[in-house]
Amino acid sequence: MRIETNARLVSRNKRLATVMFFVSMAVLIGGFFLITATQGVAAQAEDSGSFLASSLLSTLVLPASLICTIFSVRLTNLWLRQPRPEEAIKEGLKGISKKSTLYNYYHFPARHVLISPQGVFAIVTRFQEGKFSVEGDKWKTAGGALTAVTRFFRQDHIANPTHDALRAAEHVQKLLDSKMPGVHVQPLIIFVDPRAQIEAINPQVPVLYADERKEPNLRDYLREISDRQTKLSEEQVTNAKAKKKPGKPAEEVNGGALDAEAVAEAFDDATAEVLAK
Repeated sequence: MRIETNARLVSRNKRLATVMFFVSMAVLIGGFFLITATQGVAAQAEDSGSFLASSLLSTLVLPASLICTIFSVRLTNLWLRQPRPEEAIKEGLKGISKKSTLYNYYHFPARHVLISPQGVFAIVTRFQEGKFSVEGDKWKTAGGALTAVTRFFRQDHIANPTHDALRAAEHVQKLLDSKMPGVHVQPLIIFVDPRAQIEAINPQVPVLYADERKEPNLRDYLREISDRQTKLSEEQVTNAKAKKKPGKPAEEVNGGALDAEAVAEAFDDATAEVLAK
C-alpha cells in the first residue's frame, strides 16, 4: 500500500502544539504571580485605584489563560496524542491490496482518504475513549453534566462524526468528479482508541475501529466488501458464459472491483492542484 502524508503540515502543527503548551503554562503561571503581586500592592496602598487595576488585570489574565489552555489542549489532542490516527489506520489496513493508496492531511475536511479496489473512502477519526451511542445520524455521549464539563476542558467532546464524515465525502467527491466522474466516495468513521465503546443502531455512516481486535473493524469491513465483489464476479462469469455465443469470447468481468491505481492517479492530479494553490 502506498501512503502519502502531508509531512510538512504534520511537523508544523506538532511544533505549534508544543509551543502552545509552554505558552499556556507561561500565561497561567505568570498570570498567577502577576495577579498575586498586584493584589499585594493594592492591599498595601489601600486606595481604590490600585484595587481597580488589580481587578481589571484579573479580568484580562484569567480569560486569556483559559483561551490559551483550551487552544493548547485542542492542538495536543489533534497532533500529539497517541495513537496517531494515520498510524492506527495504517495498522488497521495491514494485508490490504498493494494497489491501495492512503492520503493523510491533504484534503480537509477529509483528513484521510483511502483509495482501494474496495472503493474510495473519506475517513474521519475520533481519538476519544469512553461510551458513545449512535442511531442514524444522532450521537450521544454517556454521562451527565459533570462529564460534559470535563470533556470541555479536556477538549475531547465528540461532536457529530456522521455529519463530519458526510461533509468529508462530499468534498472528496467534488475533487474526483473533476478528474474521474462516476466514482462514488463512501464516508467512514473510525475510532483509533480501542478503549472506546460504541453502540451503533442503524448508523447512517459505518462506524469502525482501527484496531483489528475490536468489532467491527476496518480490516474486516474491507474484507467483507472484497468477498461481495468476488461473489459478484463469480455470478457475472456464470452469466457471461451462459450468454456466450459460439465462436465469440465471453464478456470481460471485473466483479465491481475499483481500478484503484487509475483512480489514485487522477486523485494525485487533484492533490497537486490543491497544493499548487
